[in-house]
Amino acid sequence: MNKKLNTIFFMLGATLFNIIVAILSFFALLLLYGTYVIPRMSESSQQWGFSIIFLLSLGISFLVYRAVLKFLLTKIEFEKYFDPIFVRKYKKPPPKT
Repeated sequence: MNKKLNTIFFMLGATLFNIIVAILSFFALLLLYGTYVIPRMSESSQQWGFSIIFLLSLGISFLVYRAVLKFLLTKIEFEKYFDPIFVRKYKKPPPKT
């Protein structure tokens, strides 16, 4: 496989991983919220729980994604296997000596 195809597969896999982590964290937080928090709260304050859980799950998925990506950066030589996503349109001229 070439570098461009590796890059496409990596981006698709990373996106899928991020979505799965977000969904799993959402359902885990929803389960914890329904089990432990709702019985102790008043009805008027229970309405904000769903929004807070959604935002927390996005934050958790972002943090997990960054940690896994940082781990992969230490283990894999990205320049060797992947093509850069953003490239410069114009190259800087070499400095004059």
